[in-house]
Amino acid sequence: MSQSVIYGVHAIKEALQAGNELSKIMVQKAMQSAAIDEIITLARKNEVPVQYVPREKFYSFQDKNHQGVVAYISPISFHTLEELIPVLFAEGKTPYIVVLDRLTDVRNLGAIARTALCAGAHALVIPQTDSAPISHDAIKTSAGALLKLPVCREKHLKTSIEFLNQCGFTTMACTEKASSNLDQIDLSGPLAIVMGNEETGISPDLLKKCSHMGKIPMDFGVASLNVSVAAGIALYESMIQRKLAGTDLF
Repeated sequence: MSQSVIYGVHAIKEALQAGNELSKIMVQKAMQSAAIDEIITLARKNEVPVQYVPREKFYSFQDKNHQGVVAYISPISFHTLEELIPVLFAEGKTPYIVVLDRLTDVRNLGAIARTALCAGAHALVIPQTDSAPISHDAIKTSAGALLKLPVCREKHLKTSIEFLNQCGFTTMACTEKASSNLDQIDLSGPLAIVMGNEETGISPDLLKKCSHMGKIPMDFGVASLNVSVAAGIALYESMIQRKLAGTDLF
């Protein structure tokens, strides 16, 4: 399944002005014009990520009149935490979300979304930039979970974690740097499980913002797990705790 693409400055400008959901805009490096500047301004206003890429990225579009800019249509509508969290509380729910810090593999993104939905999570949070796209491939890998689970695309995850802390969340960073195991942390209340990048884990600045750190106990010489596997373990540990505490799950 390929992602739908819009080519050229006029078509992309119209899409932005109409409020269409775009997952990202790619601009060829060194391309400068008043029209492209206007697109970038509109993209920032609409909180659509803009990537500046080399000419080679446009080779596959050489039969299109792309004018140095292409946009990818998002297959889903995005939410914001500031909109979603009050709604969850108003509905009498105990919010339960997953924050993904700079995941780059759409297969990991899709797998985590699928597990999160099955475990009763209410939303997935990703950054605007440095994240695997919510593409048709991600949706396919998630077995459709990304069409059901609200996705919040946030400008700064540090600000998002600060907001969640202020809302009374346990913001639990799943990291091998933790001194406590997951089952030693109370995960039954409002909860955000934070998972990190496949290579570098959770960024140090984001880690400092989290209220708790928990690790998955491991033995037999294994140093780490795939992020989607680790997320599954963390999600089901919290699901067990929430069930025992009588917290709503779905």
